[in-house]
This record gives sequence, C-alpha cells and structure tokens, in this order.
Amino acid sequence: PILDDALKNPGPGVRAIIVYPLNALANDQLDRLRALLRNIPEITFGRYTGDTPWNMDGVGDRDRAEILRPNERFTREHIRQEPPHILLTNFAMLEYLLLRPGDNPIFKQRPLRYIVLDEAHTYSGAQGIEVSLLMRRLRESYRDSKLQFILTSATLSDANEESRRGVAIFGEKLTGNQFDDSDVL
Repeated sequence: PILDDALKNPGPGVRAIIVYPLNALANDQLDRLRALLRNIPEITFGRYTGDTPWNMDGVGDRDRAEILRPNERFTREHIRQEPPHILLTNFAMLEYLLLRPGDNPIFKQRPLRYIVLDEAHTYSGAQGIEVSLLMRRLRESYRDSKLQFILTSATLSDANEESRRGVAIFGEKLTGNQFDDSDVL
C-alpha cells in the first residue's frame, strides 16, 4: 500500500515513516528497499538514524557505491532538502526529528499517511509508554491527515478471536488509534 500510494500520488514529501526498534533492522530494510526499488526511481527513501551522515564529506567509496541513485536520500542534509517518500528511522530519532527546528523541513509538505511500527511486540513497559506518547504527538501534528498505523510482529498473536482482540487493544494503546479485531491479520 505504501509503494502504491507513492506511485499514485507523485510529489514531494514523506508518505510513510517506518519505525524500527533497532538500527540493525533499519539497515536491513534499507538494503531491501535498494533491491526492490532499483527500477522504480519515482519512489524515494532514506534512513535517518544516528548512523546517517550529515553530508557526503567523509563518506567512503564503498558506501558511495551502495547508494541507489536517484531514489535514495543518503545524508541528513539530503533528507532535509528533498524528503523521501519512505523514511526509515527508530523511535528515539523520530522524537528528535519532530522536535529539532533544523529537521522541520522534512515534514513541511505534510502528505504523511502511514506509520509502520515494526516488531511492535518490543514496545512494552517504559519503552512502550514512550512510543505511545510519540505516536500521539504524531497524530496531533498531523491532525488533518488520516494516518494509518500498521503494526508488524511475528509474535503478538495466533489466529483465535480472543487473541485478535488482545492485539487490537494493544494497537489502540500503543498508537491512540482505533483498531478493530478484523484489522488483525
């Protein structure tokens, strides 16, 4: 749905934020997007984590060779200047992106539609509370947008009805958005 939306609605701005609990997962997804979007230059993407360089100064030849042009926004500077359709990050960096004035240009076009929380089962306890508050801040920032939250996990539930209701309640608590039992796949 995210790729379809980006193709059907061309133009600048972040359409989807995919939040990972670990940078290693974001890095893995970056490699997958490079492979998947190699022949679809209309869809842009970028990873913004603590590992993202400020600019191309000091970026080695090996990293330069891996950048998928013209799709990939590789540096913080590039992401700020030309925000990607798909932004890979972690919840701590997303918090910074929403708060730091220098990062405001990333979200100025305001077409955000999708928030994906990968490995959602990891967001429990104190970390779950932090992510829950962050999701509410996002919803407040995009009050006029109909944000769709997608939570992924291989371990949240099995297929029975009671378990689906529990997952839906978990999703509601985590995002502040309404989830129905039928939303759980």
